[in-house]
Order: sequence, then structure tokens, then C-alpha cells
Amino acid sequence: MSDAARLRRKLVRRLREDGALTDPRWTAAFRTVPRHLFLPRFFVLQGETWDAMASDDPGWLTRCYADEVLVTQLDDDSSLWHKARESGPVPGVPTCSSSMPGIMAIMLEALQASYGDRVLEVGTGTGYNAALLSHVLGSASVSTMDVDEGLVSSASEHLTAAGYQPACARGDGWQGFPARAPFDRVLCTCAVSSIPPAWLEQTVPGGLIVTTLHRPLGAGLVRIVAGPGATGEGRVLARDGRFMPLRAHRGARPSLLLDAISEPGVFSPTSLPLFAVTRPSSPFEFFAGLALPGVLPYADFLLHPDGSWARHHGDTVEQAGPRRLWDEVLTAHAAWTDLGEPRRSRFGLTVTADTQDFWLDSPDSPHHWPLGPS
Repeated sequence: MSDAARLRRKLVRRLREDGALTDPRWTAAFRTVPRHLFLPRFFVLQGETWDAMASDDPGWLTRCYADEVLVTQLDDDSSLWHKARESGPVPGVPTCSSSMPGIMAIMLEALQASYGDRVLEVGTGTGYNAALLSHVLGSASVSTMDVDEGLVSSASEHLTAAGYQPACARGDGWQGFPARAPFDRVLCTCAVSSIPPAWLEQTVPGGLIVTTLHRPLGAGLVRIVAGPGATGEGRVLARDGRFMPLRAHRGARPSLLLDAISEPGVFSPTSLPLFAVTRPSSPFEFFAGLALPGVLPYADFLLHPDGSWARHHGDTVEQAGPRRLWDEVLTAHAAWTDLGEPRRSRFGLTVTADTQDFWLDSPDSPHHWPLGPS
């Protein structure tokens, strides 16, 4: 058995122990598809900069089969890897990656797809996820697209080398893939701030869409059952998952909002820790995102594009701007407590031609929140 095969088996054992893999079909796919063929090079974080790693470097193969995100592009610029290779670590913001295999497994199983189901993947990236889909469903049933022509080209080469030939195309994922529609399933491996109508229109009624919501607070996975036209209804999944946003959905960078702060804040005591608001594992974090649309966490700050901000100092908080963000946090936490401290799996989502709304427990609930920042 090769080193790569042994590492794949080790990865599968971990994913099964974590509960990410339960279906024998996807278990076999992760055990078979060679992730390293899709990752001939990537970046490794060194402090606040990124170093370049390639297939001839020590530890490369082991990193390929770790359950971790591997960044493959910075600042939408493929030349930065070569620059880091030649001159040393470079700064940059990740814009493409091979996602954590554990999250990929959760999403693939949530798709509930069977052999022959027509599947659209939005966000080709390295091509590894498309290979997993092709292994289980058959290449002829899989379409994958990405807005970056260079990524599509390299992914297509990787897929061919691995023995898979799904339909690969460059295009704006927001528009779907009308030439290959209709689909039984849509899987988006980048995050969106709202559900694209084209995905629903191109999915057969009763088909499923699995995607990640791009929300600075309260992000995560949703599964929607497509209805007629651009309508659908679904649930927020209990297992969390977060991806880089679709390029058109990136939004403001928190560091730029922080740089714009000029006025001093007003201090007040607080007993609520910041991690309760910002940490994905916090049971309150999803609700905080509903109650505080558009608020971005950054270091020990909460920021909003309107200029409002709050900074946490342990048992005190400093805040300023048009709104008092931490006061809003406390109000939201009290409302969450009154509702019985609902976790993310109690929330659902309804999409119509005119609205996209979250609801608590059922669509006819009195508790609704619009999807998207304000």
C-alpha cells in the first residue's frame, strides 16, 4: 500500500470518528480519490504571511491528507505562489482553497444524492470535491463551475489525471449553469449572502440545494428543497460549515472599518464574554447574526459599515458611533434567552420571488428575520 493510500485511510478513520462520514458510498470515495493530485502546491501560514509549499517539500503529502483547509490562492492572484516560492512568505487574503475534508463530507452527505442524479457544483476550486461527486454519482451527472478561468483550467487537468471527466465551465455561479439544467441537486462550496434565484429555477421541484451562508455572524450550512420557479424552503443544518464567499458577496473588510474609527468610545461594564457572540461553537452565535445583521467581528471588536463599533475589554466594553452595538448584543441575548436559547437547527429558511426569511421552528412562526445585512 502506498503512503498516500495509508494517509487516505487514516483520514477516513478520523472523519468517521468525528461523525462527518457515515454513508459507505462517500466513505469509499474519500478512501479512493487522491486528494494530493489536486494539491500540487498550496500556501502554509507563517505568522501573518504565507509560505509556498510544493510536492517536493517535506511534509507535503501529510498536509494533503490532514483534515484542514489548504489555501491555494491569495488575493485572486495566482502569481503570488511563485513570488512566495522565489522570495519568501507573502501577505495576502485567501481567495481559493481546498476545504476541510470533514466539512466536504458533511455537505456531500447532506446532499442526499444517488447515482445518476444531475448535480451542479458551484465553486470548482481545485477540483477535488468534483472528483468525489464524480466517483459516487458518475462523471456524466456532474457539472462544476468557477468564476476564475485559471482555476477551472487547472481543476480540469487534475480531474483528468485522477480519471474523472465532469463538465467544467467558467461562469458566474450566481447565474447557475443553464446549459446543463435542470439539476436534481445543487452544491455550493463557496458562501452566498442570499440564495440565488437561478439555482432554484434550475433545480427540479423537490430537488435539494446545499450551500453555506456568508454571514459575518451566524454563518453555516442550509439545505433547501426547491419549489416551483425561484422558491424553496429548508432548514439550517446542525453541523456547522464555513467557506470563502462567492466573489460578488465578499462585503466590507473589517480591517478597513477598523482603520476608519476616529472617535473615542464610551465605557460600560458587561458580564457577557465576546466569544459568546463571535465563536462559531457558541449556541448564541447564530441568533446573534439574525439580531445584528451586517455586524462584523474582528479581533476584540464588533464593527458595522455605518461607523458603529464596540470593543470588548474583558468585563468592560467600549462603544461608539451612530448605534451602541454592545447594547444591541445584550438586547439580542435577552431575547434569545426568552425564546429558550434555540440552537441553529431550530431555524429554517423560506425563499420566494420577493423575500428570503429565516424563521424559528416553523414557517408560520411569529419570529422571522430577513436574510442578508441591513
